[in-house]
Amino acid sequence: MLIVFFFVLKTTGLSSLSFLKNLILMSLPYRMPAAGSKGSPKNPGELKDDTSSSREEKQTLMRAISSPPLQNYHVWWSLSDSKYAGTALFVKKCIQPKKVSFSLDGKASKHEPDGRVILAEFESFRLLNTYAPNNGWKEEENSFPRRRKWDKRILEFVAQSTDKPLIWCGDLNVSHQEIDVSHPDFFSSAKVNNYIPPNKEDCGQPGFTLNERKRFSTILSEGKLVDAYRFLHKEKDIEHGFSWSGNPVGKYRGKRMRIDYFIVSEKLKDKIVSCEMHGQGIELEGFYGSDHCPVSLELSSVDSSES
Repeated sequence: MLIVFFFVLKTTGLSSLSFLKNLILMSLPYRMPAAGSKGSPKNPGELKDDTSSSREEKQTLMRAISSPPLQNYHVWWSLSDSKYAGTALFVKKCIQPKKVSFSLDGKASKHEPDGRVILAEFESFRLLNTYAPNNGWKEEENSFPRRRKWDKRILEFVAQSTDKPLIWCGDLNVSHQEIDVSHPDFFSSAKVNNYIPPNKEDCGQPGFTLNERKRFSTILSEGKLVDAYRFLHKEKDIEHGFSWSGNPVGKYRGKRMRIDYFIVSEKLKDKIVSCEMHGQGIELEGFYGSDHCPVSLELSSVDSSES
């Protein structure tokens, strides 16, 4: 049995999660920059600690991962050159990946400057942990091209990575279908300062524009991939079916989106035992101080050596 957890969580909540003792793998975005002085190359595997706030946050985190239950995990960091992004991967010490890399090209030594990728190779499957860039609201802010470029790179990766099953998890920053948002009309018509993009398919809440959703459909189709949660949960669940509540207006009105996923190769779909959102309701129970809630995936044994 392989149990994987993905979550975006404030540091102070990490060690309080009693369910961690049952987990094999954990992936999470972590918003803390890499060490290094301003204007110089950063160390993407070392946490920044040259200010009082960063030292305090690093100390809190290090205490958490050196205490039960996190002390039972190996951890790999992929940190950002700024405070915007970054990811981490926790793997229980009873298993060991063959290789861990920090770019979509697992053969290269290149490290994603935003810390958005951790790629772990196991004997019988590949785990990709990503934190996708937000699409943003305006074409001229360069966020639309940045997201299009990211989606193109992901498409190329999944199309070429067919030699072994893939488990892809993370904050993918897209809600694929109307069923994946609580209020489709609200999110499809959302805008900032009354700005309307030139292309109507770029209109709406970042993550719910038609262009993003179409590209995500292509990624799933070309990569022969399955959305594990939607594979099991065919109907809309207004209470438990969403993972993000961060819209500046909508978060106070129960307007939520599902942007955190477990995506698996089609050949793994019959091994999906469960895939659940662990937050619920307008009160955001189970969000642990974050605007995202944890998401879990349970698979029957991918391979006997990694059960």
